[in-house]
Amino acid sequence: MTKLILASASVARQRMLTEAGVPFTVQIAAVNENSLRSELWTQTVSTEDAALALADAKARSFTNPSNDATVIGADQILDLDGAWLEKPADRDAARTQLLILRGRTHRLVSAVSAWQRGERIWQTVDTAELSMRAFTDDFVDYYIQQAGNAVLSSVGAYQLEGLGAQLFTSVRGDFFTILGMPLLPLLHFLRRQRILMP
Repeated sequence: MTKLILASASVARQRMLTEAGVPFTVQIAAVNENSLRSELWTQTVSTEDAALALADAKARSFTNPSNDATVIGADQILDLDGAWLEKPADRDAARTQLLILRGRTHRLVSAVSAWQRGERIWQTVDTAELSMRAFTDDFVDYYIQQAGNAVLSSVGAYQLEGLGAQLFTSVRGDFFTILGMPLLPLLHFLRRQRILMP
């Protein structure tokens, strides 16, 4: 069986694969994501292309022409009317970000790619649209207090699968895409590769 490597430090992505019964190991990619994202922004590439480029950079860093391992890279970008938001650095930044998103609709663009022997052999990009309600300042403070440092682990400063569901009026798109990786297309690819049982 081909060895599968996830080139991501994301706990959410690791949990998705584990709960789906996918055998894998983790190697955290030494990619300067902020620098690469800034470079892609100045090149005015689409959000979809940028998310894929970031996913590729992570996976490519572990591929080796003499190694048969399949390396998975993934990334997600929050697009608010053409602006890309990043993970908040602290709880104050998370509060500011949630207030910016309040009452507005944003897109989460998630990309995943698979590399083997130095070449990309598969890719997919998916988008979800999320609309936040016009919640009060008091609710934001309550949410951040309850969520704690978990608000720092997500590009939107929320976890839809928990209390963060109360932030929204509507969600359109795949749940796994929102969590950070289009899981179902990835599972289909892994079955075709015989990494998972067909």
